Amino acid sequence: MGLMRSMVSQSKQILKLHSLRNQSSSVVPKGHCAVYVGETEKKRFIVPLSYLNHPSFQNLLSCAEEEFGFDHPMGGLTIPCNEDAFIDLTSQLNST
Repeated sequence: MGLMRSMVSQSKQILKLHSLRNQSSSVVPKGHCAVYVGETEKKRFIVPLSYLNHPSFQNLLSCAEEEFGFDHPMGGLTIPCNEDAFIDLTSQLNST
């Protein structure tokens, strides 16, 4: 029962993440930030600011710093990561 509730909650969060991603590029809810994710084609995601303090997310930020420095081609925070891997990571962060 608890596992099912966790899976439903996780699925809702993923859908929320995807729906926020599809909103206008100027709309970022308070307490969130926009990031661009992908190795070739960049997709926009909206993530809670609390993710920025998590060690796993900070590893992604270090990779972004190594690749782009402070000059991000999309004009925002760009993370050079596979989109599926990013969704997996954010799903794990969401469940903790």
